[in-house]
Amino acid sequence: MITKRRLPVVLLGLLAVLPALGVPPAYAAEPETEPVEATKVELVLDVSGSMRAKDVGGRTRIAVAQEAFNDVVDALPEGTDLGIRVLGATYGGDDKKVGCQDTQQVVPVGPVDRVKAKNAIASLRPTGFTPVGLALREAAKDLGTGETTRRIILITDGEDTCAPPDPCDVARELAAQGTHLVVDTLGLIPDEKVRKQLVCIASATGGTYTSAQSKEDLTRRIKQIVERAKDTHAKAPAKVVGTDVCAKAPVLTAGVYTDRERFEEHRWYRIAVKPGQELRASVSISLDRQLNRDYGVLMRATATDGRELVRGTDAGSGRTDVLSTGLRWSAAADDDDADEEAYETPKPGSTEAGVEPTTVCLVISNSFSSKTASAQSPGMPLELTIDLVDASPAPNSPGLGRGWVLLLVLTLAGLLSGLIVGWLTRWWVAVWRTR
Repeated sequence: MITKRRLPVVLLGLLAVLPALGVPPAYAAEPETEPVEATKVELVLDVSGSMRAKDVGGRTRIAVAQEAFNDVVDALPEGTDLGIRVLGATYGGDDKKVGCQDTQQVVPVGPVDRVKAKNAIASLRPTGFTPVGLALREAAKDLGTGETTRRIILITDGEDTCAPPDPCDVARELAAQGTHLVVDTLGLIPDEKVRKQLVCIASATGGTYTSAQSKEDLTRRIKQIVERAKDTHAKAPAKVVGTDVCAKAPVLTAGVYTDRERFEEHRWYRIAVKPGQELRASVSISLDRQLNRDYGVLMRATATDGRELVRGTDAGSGRTDVLSTGLRWSAAADDDDADEEAYETPKPGSTEAGVEPTTVCLVISNSFSSKTASAQSPGMPLELTIDLVDASPAPNSPGLGRGWVLLLVLTLAGLLSGLIVGWLTRWWVAVWRTR
């Protein structure tokens, strides 16, 4: 029996315990960070006619870019494969069809030859059109494919003058190929139309946009991006294609995967969870285009018969770049009567004969809608993390006894409150009558 003296202590204990009873967060698997090949970066420089303008500290935009490039080449970390591509550098005529094909790789992607790179940059003169979309597509070819992240650094002072192809569509196209290509963009003038286009390109591939207003800004930013390429030089997620039903879904093991999901679509995957294991899954979807407000992402784990096991949700209203959600599930978590003994038989990692893994269906859904009908495809880029770890029971709530102690405490608290209120009421009535 809980005495009145101990009641406050019990209530304080309950207040400390209740926050711990919430659903624990899902933990993503640590991505593999062991480099398997050289860091590959290609600098793409706009050398169109507008780069002659003298509005960067009284100097031409191309002169500032050339000096910044030289500083970056000198500071490149060892083990970096560098390439340089230009656009609008050779054709000075008025034939737009010809000018919009004007992009060349002046330094092949490979170990850095600093003298060759600087000489190639020094010889550039502002000349023609601005085929940004085509240059990005060709730069992706220059970098090739492989197991690690490739990075393009685009430096321009204006928007594409040659669309189609639209640079944003090209960026989405490159991201959809699953080669884990990142495009970082640097704008040399504070123009709103240019900013929107460069933000779109960067967002579609998981890159960044920065406006550089001086040689120092440009140099510092390029160095930061190259350093980031070295730091994030990890094995790219495996490309996978989810299906519209669980029965046809690909079977995934622990790892990181990339896929594309169209608006209001459901993508199914399957995971085999062995006895004694816990499934931990998370998904992040990049918002690479303008969306109507109020959207969300839903991840659910279901049994093969359609029975829902657990779910995780996230929602946004247009003020974020990524939506993420996660969940965790183990066989014992699906049993209301499961206790600590249920986790001990079989033990984590058990491979007892006759015990089959449980197939869990994982479905990712969204409530996206685009502001423009032309931006329905490709789907939004998603990154799915799957981890399978030894299951562990949730800690027993101290002294709650499946709710009976809590019920008893609430009953006693109500009784005590009633007695106090009743006594005060009688006292007040007695005092009032004597007046």
